[in-house]
Amino acid sequence: MTAKKPFEIARETLKQITARKMAPTPINYQAIYNEVAGLVSEPPFPADRLRDIAQALPIKTPGQQRQRGLLDSAIGQLNWDGVKSALMAYGGFSPPAAEPAKVGAVTGSPAHAPAPVASASGDAGAIALSFEFFQQMARLIEYALPALGTDDERFNEQTQTLLKALRQPGADLLLLKAMLASFSDRLSFAAEDQAEIKVTLLKLLHLIIENIGELSLDDRWLKGQIEALLTASTPPLTLRRLDDVERRLKDVIFKQTEAKGRALEAQEDMRQMLATFIERLSQMTESTSAYHGKLEENARLIEQAKTLAEIAPVLKEVVGATRTIAHDSLSARDELRGMREKALTTEAELAKLHLELDRVSAQARHDPLTGALNRKGLEEAVEREVSSVRRKDTPLCMALLDIDNFKALNDRLGHTTGDEALAHLAAVTREVMRPQDTLARYGGEEFVVLMPDTALGNGIEAMTRLQRELTKRFFLAGTEKVLITFSAGVAQLVADESGQSAIKRADQAMYLAKRSGKNRVLAA
Repeated sequence: MTAKKPFEIARETLKQITARKMAPTPINYQAIYNEVAGLVSEPPFPADRLRDIAQALPIKTPGQQRQRGLLDSAIGQLNWDGVKSALMAYGGFSPPAAEPAKVGAVTGSPAHAPAPVASASGDAGAIALSFEFFQQMARLIEYALPALGTDDERFNEQTQTLLKALRQPGADLLLLKAMLASFSDRLSFAAEDQAEIKVTLLKLLHLIIENIGELSLDDRWLKGQIEALLTASTPPLTLRRLDDVERRLKDVIFKQTEAKGRALEAQEDMRQMLATFIERLSQMTESTSAYHGKLEENARLIEQAKTLAEIAPVLKEVVGATRTIAHDSLSARDELRGMREKALTTEAELAKLHLELDRVSAQARHDPLTGALNRKGLEEAVEREVSSVRRKDTPLCMALLDIDNFKALNDRLGHTTGDEALAHLAAVTREVMRPQDTLARYGGEEFVVLMPDTALGNGIEAMTRLQRELTKRFFLAGTEKVLITFSAGVAQLVADESGQSAIKRADQAMYLAKRSGKNRVLAA
């Protein structure tokens, strides 16, 4: 049978579409064409659906961005193999690859040309250098593993396989390249997972801490602890911040334990005083009842007496009973008064301990190095000042200052000297500031100054005055005089603006001051 020519197949295809009353779509045409030509029909390439899937894939890491680009390219070319390879890389699988050539091997085929390597007579040093490079790479991977966790068994197996290959003398370079490419893709996913786990754990920790804070009614010392924990668990996390909060919490816990013991003592004293009072009241009731009984009996005897001789013994008994009841009353009064004084003393000591707890907990709002408010304390102060501005319709200036060349100072004189320089700046600032102004450490070498009842021009003058004062008062690093300067931006709060927005404007002005030559103050 003579095979039909393409134009005949096309003509027959159009006839069949018309006869079957089918829509003349590309899909229908392809299906009828294959049927007429006797070809195997394949399902159409779902490019639109695959593009939707590609759009939904994450691209947070360089590896993901690269695989996303490969996937989009494969979809555009209607290439199933490319789609498969890109999706497998997203899942951490390595697509099957051709057998790589051994280092120094000669296959005789142009498609498998050997990798360029050093000859045995030439660069043995280069081979040793490559081997040392792979050893360093293996150590680098091992050092990074603790930060990635051990939950993903497949990733752990892939890592161990790669480490073994890197440490193998005479390893295949093409094989190592393929393994490293696959490992880097999987590493990007593992790193992203660990970052998300960290963020999620911090969110859970914040929820637990906030829940504990909601359960407390009027314990201000507990509120201080909650704020300290929230501050410590806010990124970026540093061991120094965590150690400082641990130290302060231990101090608070010690005070809590002492206060709890004194509270229990006070409760026990109150319980004993109440029990004694009830017991003495009962005894007084019994004594009074007996006394009344004796008085009634003696009154009856007096009425029956006919001579003074008969009355005298009765009066003696009345006097004795009266003295007894008076003595009992005085004893009960003195005992209850002593217990009351003891209870008042215990209550005063307890109140003193609670004041100490409030003082210690208040430190949770302050930076331990400089004594200035920390970020949490700054948020409270900003909220308070902004509320005052809205109430009184008065101006409020916020200055953000950053020490110039602080990194160079740290590198040259050490971090301890850098810390002392921060404390020096804070001390001078507090002396120059007005009592109503507020100083807070914003982070690192950045500080924020809140200046209520201050217009923008006056706020700039105040920061300029602080700069002049710092030029007069050198910071001593041992015997070396160090001049500390800063760049600052000043913003005045405008109507309906949040405090954080004003600080952000001041921050932008500060960066402009940095770029303009440093040691200057600019308005936001």
